[in-house]
Amino acid sequence: MTQVKRYSSMTQYELQQEISKLNEKARKAEQMGMVNEFAVMERKVVMAKSYLLNPDDYKAGEIYEIEGDPGSYFKIDYMNGVFAWGYRLNGDKAEEALPISLLKK
Repeated sequence: MTQVKRYSSMTQYELQQEISKLNEKARKAEQMGMVNEFAVMERKVVMAKSYLLNPDDYKAGEIYEIEGDPGSYFKIDYMNGVFAWGYRLNGDKAEEALPISLLKK
């Protein structure tokens, strides 16, 4: 059994390689009609991309558009690693966490 390396301990190159592999797996799953497998691969890609970004670029109190959800905006209350905690402006104001790769300036 191979030891799985955490995204947080991967280099930028390793993360890019991982994203490429995950995108390929997602493409194959989509072609085969494996909806659940496709969704899992897409989420993994989002997480891996978050580790390529600098969390310090995202500030509490700022508002960002949510990638893949046009017209939806997210206000950050605080940061915890690569996750932005806050709430959707057009939602029910329930606190949630989003990976920073889902936030657009």
